[in-house]
Amino acid sequence: MPFEGGVESPANATLIFSAAAALLYGTMAAAPARPVASVVKTLAVGLLAVLAAMQGGHWLLVLALALSAAGDLFLSRDGERLFLAGLASFLCAHLAYVALFSMMGGGPAMLLAAPWRGVLAAILVGLGLAFLAVLTGRLGPALRLPVTAYVAAILAMAVFALMLDAPLVIAGMLLFVVSDTLLATEKFLLPAISPHRDRMRYAVWGTYYLGQLAITLGLIRF
Repeated sequence: MPFEGGVESPANATLIFSAAAALLYGTMAAAPARPVASVVKTLAVGLLAVLAAMQGGHWLLVLALALSAAGDLFLSRDGERLFLAGLASFLCAHLAYVALFSMMGGGPAMLLAAPWRGVLAAILVGLGLAFLAVLTGRLGPALRLPVTAYVAAILAMAVFALMLDAPLVIAGMLLFVVSDTLLATEKFLLPAISPHRDRMRYAVWGTYYLGQLAITLGLIRF
């Protein structure tokens, strides 16, 4: 087990319940919105926030996970207002991660010391801006500014994650970016009757939860 004490220890039990909730929601990801699915989805990352607090994780990590759980709750329901609330929650979560990574990381010098970090940062920013340009043509006026702010926040999170000497956190960040890219593709770019929507929703959830899990464990052990 990742933590001392076996499966009966509070930390390991919390992690197990979080993973169980994530697996359970994975069976519901493509189903119509239901209250029970919202509860299960929120619990998966909400319990990671509890785990981070129990293990003495930085308060910004706990805040980022709690905001992400709130975003999961909002996005699990239908409606543009709830989508915007979810977007705002995750925007704040990314800003919390940016603040945390900037405090714990080695700064821009890390990008220069290891060329692969700088190259990867440039690739992520370039692809992110190109994807935003494609999205902008598909978004209504009410969504353009929030989505642009969100993309800027997640790109900042990605760059600052690359300034950490924490491979697990970097892997989690990459999974998070993949998840958000798939989510935006499914919501804004795929035709409404596309047969790929269900598969993409499973992929969105899987990459998102694994990303949050990797970031959490990586920062607890940083």
